[in-house]
Amino acid sequence: MNQPDDNELFNRLEAEMTADSGGEVVDLDKARSARTESADPTARPDADPSADSAPDRSAAESGAPTARVMVDQPTAKAAGPGYLGRLLAARRRPVVPVWLKSLAELKTATAWVARHYAHSVGYHALRSPVYAARLTFQAPSGAAKLPSQVHAVRKALPERYRSMVDVGAGCGLRQGEIIGLAEDALDFEGEILRVVRQVKLIRGKAVFAPPKCNKERDVPLPPSVAETIRAHVDAYKPVEVTLPWRKPDGPKVSARLLFTNTANWVVWRSNFNIQEWKPSIAAAGLITEAGEDGKYQSAREHGMHALRHFYASVLLDAGESIKAVSQYLGHSDPGLTLRVYAHLMPSSQERTRRAVDTVLSKHSVT
Repeated sequence: MNQPDDNELFNRLEAEMTADSGGEVVDLDKARSARTESADPTARPDADPSADSAPDRSAAESGAPTARVMVDQPTAKAAGPGYLGRLLAARRRPVVPVWLKSLAELKTATAWVARHYAHSVGYHALRSPVYAARLTFQAPSGAAKLPSQVHAVRKALPERYRSMVDVGAGCGLRQGEIIGLAEDALDFEGEILRVVRQVKLIRGKAVFAPPKCNKERDVPLPPSVAETIRAHVDAYKPVEVTLPWRKPDGPKVSARLLFTNTANWVVWRSNFNIQEWKPSIAAAGLITEAGEDGKYQSAREHGMHALRHFYASVLLDAGESIKAVSQYLGHSDPGLTLRVYAHLMPSSQERTRRAVDTVLSKHSVT
């Protein structure tokens, strides 16, 4: 007699679990028990116990990755008559692995582990110089623009976007944080700018989100930046914008944004970079003018993020501590600030000369 295949078994059990025309309801425990007994080869009187169980046990004991392994599923029928037999016949992963039972297997396993970790150590040893070179290459060595360059970029921008340069270069905000800057972030009396949100694009949808790394922060608001923001607000009134929070289907959140596009809506980052930012940095002489096709060269090092690097370099050159700069930039680790921005101190040697000369000149012998 042939064993029923899975489809036949499923159809039979489905029929048993369906109420008949008389309204009788099938006992689900009984149906599950029948299914378990049907699936157990040792429970069928016409099955040959040695036909199926032996090969599978040998496969499991061999440690083959493709061998099927039974996963324990506690049920109401787990214990009871015949449980020990079912346990012995079950295909389970051996408690004692093969490599603990054989010296040859132990040597093979040990050699594999040694080769694996030797490969990992060697890989990272070889890659470390590459990591260092890449970090050096990506470090914003040319991004600490001169104040004259920052002013030139600002002047070349349309008037409604000029104050964005002041916020980036004077407060160190990221581009998304500048675009998401709202009225509630400004404390003119306390001279504080609160960074509490940014605008992100997720699958082509604009959303409000917390700042990067969820690090809200208070940044000193210099009087010169506050003055330009006031002038901007007088000329371009804040616009209330409602966007989802964190994700496109998130709850709606409203904020009165300081910077909006000509349609009085969110500044679209990609459009702004192509249509406004690149022409302005080309006019400032930082990149070449657009070609015949109207496209500008790639200018990652001269992107709007360069204003943030300028801000960091100004603070470090003025003697501000790494910890304070890290806090104002919203970095998660002051070590990151030190690694990325410590070299952006073009006049540090001259400052050292002045500091030492000032002290020694007071005690000079005439």
